[in-house]
Amino acid sequence: MTTILVTGGTGTLGRLVTERLRTEGHEVRVLSRRTQPYAVDLREGTGLDAAVAGVDVIVHCASSPRGGDEKAARNLIAAAREAGVGHLVYISIVGVDRVPLGYYKAKLAVERLIEESGLGWTVLRTTQFHDLVLRILQGAAKLPVLLLPAGISDQPIEVAEVADRLAELATAPPAGRVPDMGGPEIRAFPDLARSYLRTTGKRRPVLPVRLAGATYRAAREGGHLAPEQAVGKGTFEEYLGSAPKGRGELRDRPGTSR
Repeated sequence: MTTILVTGGTGTLGRLVTERLRTEGHEVRVLSRRTQPYAVDLREGTGLDAAVAGVDVIVHCASSPRGGDEKAARNLIAAAREAGVGHLVYISIVGVDRVPLGYYKAKLAVERLIEESGLGWTVLRTTQFHDLVLRILQGAAKLPVLLLPAGISDQPIEVAEVADRLAELATAPPAGRVPDMGGPEIRAFPDLARSYLRTTGKRRPVLPVRLAGATYRAAREGGHLAPEQAVGKGTFEEYLGSAPKGRGELRDRPGTSR
């Protein structure tokens, strides 16, 4: 039996990784800011040494677009080295080296910290999860017109499939940068939006809007896509169809098409 620490273990991805590893019989410690007995803010690092003591593998899922990922990674790496952890697995994003978004730059910096850590390491990059695409569309649909960046496509992937792959990597030897994972289809955002509108019964005109800047240009060029690694199975429509009402309030009440 392997002792595995999952950072961000109560999040969308970390929770599923934890479930899979426990099903396989591993001892799993869940690290999050509020969950005992390993309630740790990685940016502060207090209590981290106790959390990693005796751990064989760390699966690093904790991340925040609000910043602090690099500081958190430095604290985690230092504690892992001190504890003699043999393997650090990190989940990253396709395109962090091609799309100059601030959050992507931070993820790339964490990749480099891990590569230079002296630890055994594995890095997996994936395309965006279905639930992120859903949140973007939900936010856009709050307006009378659904505004979307023109010329942008996405390749959403089912988070459960990513959890399966991370669990597999966590129980294998360190592998370095492994092949990316992309969703099964590259879809234009207006196409995804129309699927969302059909599922929810909402009525909105979809209006593509041209934007400016290096990030938008890189996205138009497909820097965040992995067309050669379209290994995912679950489609966006399957995700919408299986999501419970509580997840994103997908379905309106009968007769309330908006």
